[in-house]
Amino acid sequence: MPSVQQLTLIALLCICSTVNAADWPQFRGPSGNATASDSDPPTTWSDSENIVWKTALPGRGASSPIVSGKHVFLTAYTGFGVDAQEPGDKANLRLHVLCFERNSGKLLWDKSIKASPSTQKLSQRIADHGYATATPATDGEAVYASFGVSGVVACDMDGNLLWQAAIGDGTAGFGSAASPVVYDDLVYVNASIESNTLFAFDKRTGRKVWKTESVMKSWTTPCIAEVPDGPPELILNQKNEIFAFDPVTGKKLWWCAGVEDYIVPVPVFHDGIVYCLGGRSNRAIAVKLGGRGDVTKTHKLWESTTGANVTSPVYHDGYLYWASDKAIENCLRASDGEEVYRERLPTRGRIYSSIVRAGNKLYVTTRDQGIVVLAAKPEYEELAVNVIESDQTLVNASPAVSGNQLLLRTDRFLYCIGG
Repeated sequence: MPSVQQLTLIALLCICSTVNAADWPQFRGPSGNATASDSDPPTTWSDSENIVWKTALPGRGASSPIVSGKHVFLTAYTGFGVDAQEPGDKANLRLHVLCFERNSGKLLWDKSIKASPSTQKLSQRIADHGYATATPATDGEAVYASFGVSGVVACDMDGNLLWQAAIGDGTAGFGSAASPVVYDDLVYVNASIESNTLFAFDKRTGRKVWKTESVMKSWTTPCIAEVPDGPPELILNQKNEIFAFDPVTGKKLWWCAGVEDYIVPVPVFHDGIVYCLGGRSNRAIAVKLGGRGDVTKTHKLWESTTGANVTSPVYHDGYLYWASDKAIENCLRASDGEEVYRERLPTRGRIYSSIVRAGNKLYVTTRDQGIVVLAAKPEYEELAVNVIESDQTLVNASPAVSGNQLLLRTDRFLYCIGG
């Protein structure tokens, strides 16, 4: 008879095997690690080169596109705050889940909900990214989107509303950010900002299955980390501590001393180790998975003073790569946290998007100077800087990788970039 751990691993492998190579079903891809090892999108593009299709968006947003089969999903907002100079009436704010045809970019459906009266007023910080910041997630049967104080919504693949669940009415200066994650029969939502709570909802009904409270100053999206010799762990990084939970029951498995500041970057994992960034002072921490209780002294492998406040990293071939929000490209050796390089990117603006790896290339999205393509190796090598001259709007979203193409969202358009 196989052990419980073996059965769990078999189930996880079965779930992963159903994800099509062209799918990008959640923020930062199938595992949340922002990696498509076998993809080879173009290195260069422009208004007249390698744009497969371009679709005007009905509203603004900072969420990233996701891909499932023949569909691309995205969120947006309209009616209020689209123009910071003339924001309009907050009572008119609507939040949209959008579905596009993957091959053509045609808008298939637009499901919108009225925003909660608890939605915070427009400020300069909110105007930076708007009211549709969290990236949706899908299991191929439904799409799940979080709109902060306006709750979580689930729609079927035809745009019919399946359920809506509240997650709290708290707000903060930066607004909401954490994206939902789907695993097995549950949808996880980090509502640290709205209610200091991590929720697990039944994906079919929206029923609350479990929750854990006292989640402090965490804008990050959770990740489901594979453990080589045990069941998967749900990792949540927050101010002061890193936590691991049983994804099914919500039981707290272990905790580790973390960054002493608020957290935004998403954890990434590889080969039984999770890497967590965060804090205005910029820290990076590596923790071995699979522990129990307080693992600060037993499983914390290293801590570095090189990190990121907003953006998330990728792991590749023994190294961690990311572009900090201050537009500095970083590379650390994953085994010990040793800095390999730190280079200024070709922009003086901030970066809110997170790095993506496709094959042997790294794609770094700036807000105002296009996408920088780097070689995925521990020496800084700039391959191209791609700007779409006809679209000078800001870019806050990270691209999705689908086959050998990129899906990129700006404030005005959704692009498919490919050969």
